[in-house]
Amino acid sequence: MQKVALVRCSDYEPTHVYQAIKRAIDLIGGIHQFVTDDEHILLKPNLVAADPPERCSTTHPAILEAMIQLLQEENVHVTYGDSPAFHSPQSAAKKCGLASVADKYDVALADFVHDEEVFFEEALLNKKFRIAKGILEADGVISLPKFKTHGMQKMTGCIKNQFGCVPGPLKGEMHVKLPDANDFAKMLVDLNSFVKPRLYVMDGIMAMEGNGPRGGSPSKMQLLMVSSDPVALDATMCRMIDLDPALVPTTILGQEIGMGTYDTNKIELVGDPIDDFIRPSFEVDRHPIKPFRYGRLAKISNLLFVPKPKINEHKCVKCGVCVLMCPVEGKAVNWSEAGKKVAPIYDYDKCIRCYCCQELCPESAIDLSVPPIRRLIDRRQWSK
Repeated sequence: MQKVALVRCSDYEPTHVYQAIKRAIDLIGGIHQFVTDDEHILLKPNLVAADPPERCSTTHPAILEAMIQLLQEENVHVTYGDSPAFHSPQSAAKKCGLASVADKYDVALADFVHDEEVFFEEALLNKKFRIAKGILEADGVISLPKFKTHGMQKMTGCIKNQFGCVPGPLKGEMHVKLPDANDFAKMLVDLNSFVKPRLYVMDGIMAMEGNGPRGGSPSKMQLLMVSSDPVALDATMCRMIDLDPALVPTTILGQEIGMGTYDTNKIELVGDPIDDFIRPSFEVDRHPIKPFRYGRLAKISNLLFVPKPKINEHKCVKCGVCVLMCPVEGKAVNWSEAGKKVAPIYDYDKCIRCYCCQELCPESAIDLSVPPIRRLIDRRQWSK
């Protein structure tokens, strides 16, 4: 049986968070099970962008602080880090409030700018990665994901969090190489298998629903989740918000390769009752993922069935982040002849539906628009 600890925590007051995380870790065996004296452990939060904590797009600094305290109590050498796709690790850590916490405990920001090429023969799909040196220099990793939605993978959880181990500028290349959501999920599972975090501590005190992973709405879940099984933890997160774990590619693939399980009969929930955290009204896409296809006929299929990013011109401030971050050669979203007087426009024939633009828009001005035919088909499927 794989244990997943659920512990209520009503706010981010540091003492409350420390006590809740310690209780959760003790429920699954204690911190001694995951670290030893004098090791170098890297804490990997979610730093999708340089956003303040109240936006709920990043791991809250109180989570990092509690984990630093717990590890330093065990004489563990601690570093932390992540690599946002757009901002530098330093600026993101500072804006998100993590840098001040780390400085308080003399914890260094690991090198997430430089990388090394590594090979992973056991991979499902991606046998070669470029990984941040900070990851490779540590003896082990503890992952600190954020409870939130995601446009491409439906949710950002334990497995998805390790994408930050790939330095920012290289993330776009991965999206171009793997535009299909299922292939991208295989890469994420491969990456998580290579990094192999020892423990996952999910920040769900304030979650994000809706237009995640950056542009959604804060949602009060009052929850911390801890497990050594990323599949079981992600699946439990899904069940809380009435999302079938089998609709999330990373959970399916993670179970297939033996990374963990999403079978309820093989998951032991410990701590506070899961019923206390059930949120069927949580705003998340609950429809099956439509694969991205290639070729001329496939373009028609993509236009008819695959959700496309769409700019809300009333929210758009013409900052150009979407244009800058589009990984497609020739740009699938770009300025028109009118320049920056109007919002950028899309060429959906070029768009690979990676949703980098939607993910990184600082104004939450890009939504995912489901084509009418897809909505009709989904409505009929759900009515059966």
